[in-house]
Amino acid sequence: MESLTEREKLILKHVILDFIRSATPVGSKCISAKPDVNLSSATVRNVMSGLEELNLLTHNHTSGGRVPTDKGYRYFVNELMDLEPLEKVDEMVLKSHINELDPSSQDIFKEVSKILGRLSKEISIVSQPYFSEGFFEKIELVRLASARILVIVSIHSGHVRTLMFDVESDISQNKLEVLSSLLNERLSGLSLKEIRLTFSKRMQDVEPSSRQLVKIFTDSIDKIFNDEREGMTLYIGGIKEISSQPEFEDIENYRNIIEITDDKEVVVHVLNSVKLKDNSIGISIGTENQDEKLADYSVVTTTYNADGVKGKIALIGPRRMDYSKMVSMLEFTSKIISGKLKYEKL
Repeated sequence: MESLTEREKLILKHVILDFIRSATPVGSKCISAKPDVNLSSATVRNVMSGLEELNLLTHNHTSGGRVPTDKGYRYFVNELMDLEPLEKVDEMVLKSHINELDPSSQDIFKEVSKILGRLSKEISIVSQPYFSEGFFEKIELVRLASARILVIVSIHSGHVRTLMFDVESDISQNKLEVLSSLLNERLSGLSLKEIRLTFSKRMQDVEPSSRQLVKIFTDSIDKIFNDEREGMTLYIGGIKEISSQPEFEDIENYRNIIEITDDKEVVVHVLNSVKLKDNSIGISIGTENQDEKLADYSVVTTTYNADGVKGKIALIGPRRMDYSKMVSMLEFTSKIISGKLKYEKL
């Protein structure tokens, strides 16, 4: 990170805040008129030129004003940004809407994505909780037909996954219940990740006649992990609202952001690739994004806790997003969702 003088920090901060508000290049006269700057326009212009040499600001040939670079935004986010509490009216909207939702319905995630999109004017993404992070409570094996079995996996948070498997031979319900009891006795309380890594060792003494059923359990755990890696359930909002941003008045730019949200593989990659600072908020700016399709956008993401099982919330928008407001909005939303799902299990 560059070492800047206090004067350089002040001017860089003002340029970025003005550009976030106006979406137009910022000139030296505008900055010199700030009450806390107290510098001539010529002096400000020289400082801005120095910041441009450091690749923190840039300008185009049609305007004398400057705009932030990705590096400039990163310096702002890390060193200069003041985190402000979410506005009370936004707090009230989020709290009232989320508290009215039924936590036993998957609609809660869809509605949260809509509310966030409406308030932020950015693309909002909410994932279901990551079932694979949970702690195993019990399994039920139910015979549906002579060669078809229903597997019901429950974790301690109250979440449940059901899967169907075909077997090679007819298996009685009694045998299924015996194996279920054995699995529950040996595995209850372990994380699904731990079970996946140590299952063979824990079940090596199972009699040969039960190994086909044991394989059904391991296949169930594998499927849970694979489903989440390849295509977790996501809810996206803000598709309409983001069009109000100046960057998307160009129909081609708007089409590009919509195509990104339609590509589930890209969205899943976004959620999994942005590193969270102190396990709280992650911000990836422009070319910092691993996917080149997101080079013109920023991503802010966090997690929520559904009684021990985490899900993710993210906002995608132009690099000129109001980072302070978006961070506060995600932190508040995470707190409200986590509280809602802690006491009223899905």
